[in-house]
Amino acid sequence: MKKVFILGSTGSIGKNTLNVIRSFPEQFKVAALTVNRRIDLLELQINEFKPPIVIVKDEALGKELQEKVGRKCKVITGDSGLNEAAANLDYDIFVGATVGSNGLTPTIEAIRRGKTIALANKETLVVAGELITSLCEKHNSKLIPVDSEHSAIFQCLEGEDKDSVEKLIITASGGPFLNKDKSSFSKITIEEALNHPNWKMGNKITIDSATLMNKGLEVIEARWLFGITKDRIDVVVHPQSIIHSMVQFTDGSIKAQLGLPDMKLPIQYALTYPKRCKNNYERTNLPKIGSFSFFEPDIEKFECLDLAYSALDAGGTAPCILNAANEIAVDKFLNGRIKFTTIPSIIKRALDKIENHKSPDLVTIYECDRKTREFVSSLN
Repeated sequence: MKKVFILGSTGSIGKNTLNVIRSFPEQFKVAALTVNRRIDLLELQINEFKPPIVIVKDEALGKELQEKVGRKCKVITGDSGLNEAAANLDYDIFVGATVGSNGLTPTIEAIRRGKTIALANKETLVVAGELITSLCEKHNSKLIPVDSEHSAIFQCLEGEDKDSVEKLIITASGGPFLNKDKSSFSKITIEEALNHPNWKMGNKITIDSATLMNKGLEVIEARWLFGITKDRIDVVVHPQSIIHSMVQFTDGSIKAQLGLPDMKLPIQYALTYPKRCKNNYERTNLPKIGSFSFFEPDIEKFECLDLAYSALDAGGTAPCILNAANEIAVDKFLNGRIKFTTIPSIIKRALDKIENHKSPDLVTIYECDRKTREFVSSLN
C-alpha cells in the first residue's frame, strides 16, 4: 500500500486526489494533509481518511483544529512545520497540489529523500526548473506530471526514444475570452474571468486560463519536464478540451492523449504509474462530442503567453520574476484593484525592473521572488 502526502488537500487537485484514493482504498493510504486556512474542510478529511499528521500554515487555526480533533491526529503548524514534515514523515508519493510558488521548499525536501513526486504545482518548475530537475537526477526522485497537458505528453512519450521527438503540442481551451474582441478586454469583470467554459478550478488558475498565462507557465514547465527546447514546444487552441496534448515525432506521426476534462484521470495515472487501474469514471464518447477544432493562439490578444515564451528565452530568474509578478497581479485583479488588461502590463514592468540572475541557486531564487513581489505590490 502506497502512503500519500498531499500538499494542498482542500484545493481542486487535492480534493480530486482524495477522490482517487477513495476509489482505491486497498492501494493508497493518506500519510499527511496540508492546508493554509481551510480547517473546516480539513476536519472532514481527517474524519474520513484518518491521516496521522496534518499541517496547517496558519498557526492560530492549527491550534484551533488540534482542539477540535483531539487525539485523532497530530496538527503541525507553519512553514517550518510543513518543511520538516516533508523532510521526515513516512510516505511514498508526494502530491504537489498547491497553486503558486509556496510549494517549492517542501517539494525539494521530498525530492532530496528520493520520493515520487506527483506534480500539479507547475510553478515549482517555472521558478526553479533547472534546480529541480538536477536534484531529481541526483536523488533518483521520479517526477510524474499531474497537469492534464503534461500528463498527456508524459503518456505519449512512454516507450518512445526521446531523440525521435520533433515537437510537443500543448493544447489550450482558449478560456472564456477566446472569441471576445481585445478592444473590450478593459471592461472584463471578475465574474466573467472566473467563468471557465470547460474546467472547474481555483480562482488563481482560472484567471491564468483567461489570460493564457497558464499555457505560458506550462510551456516553461514542459521545457524542464521533458528536456525539450522552447522552439519545439507549440501551443494550439482546442476549445473542446478533449485532446489534452500531443507529441509529433520525426517521421511526422502525432500521438495524442484524449479524455474528458476530469482531473481524476491524470491524478490516478500519476498515483498508479506505471500501471493503469480500472475505474468507474465517465468515458469519452467521441460520436457525442462530434468534432474537434484547432486554432493558433492570438499572442497579441493574449500577451501573457508571449511574455512567458520571452521569459523562458531569457532564462535565469526571468521565469521566477514572471511567475511572482503574475501571482500578485492576479491577486490584485481578483480583489478589484486593477483591470484585467493591467495584468500583462504589470508583468512587463517587473521583467524590466528586476535583475535577471543566470543559473541561480535556491537562495537567489527566493530573493528574486521576494523583490518581485515587493515591487509589484507597490504598484498602483
